[in-house]
Amino acid sequence: MGKIAVVLRIMPEDAETDLDEIEDGVRDRINVDDVERDEVAFGLQALMVSTMTTDEEGGTDHIENELEDLEGVQSIEVEKFNKI
Repeated sequence: MGKIAVVLRIMPEDAETDLDEIEDGVRDRINVDDVERDEVAFGLQALMVSTMTTDEEGGTDHIENELEDLEGVQSIEVEKFNKI
């Protein structure tokens, strides 16, 4: 089946949450192509995580399930989703 390029927006619980720890946890759980930080407001930053998956793996569901219990994460949203 096809490959899927995904960009996830990972929001921390608050501006004091250690984004380096969240990034390390993400890299431990999934294959990451790129990570950028996006200014949200009032010192709050989100992690923008780029990764690849396939239809066979269940699209983005399995990625979100792997990351949903990371400490310090408030929410995970799919920002971009492109079939290749």
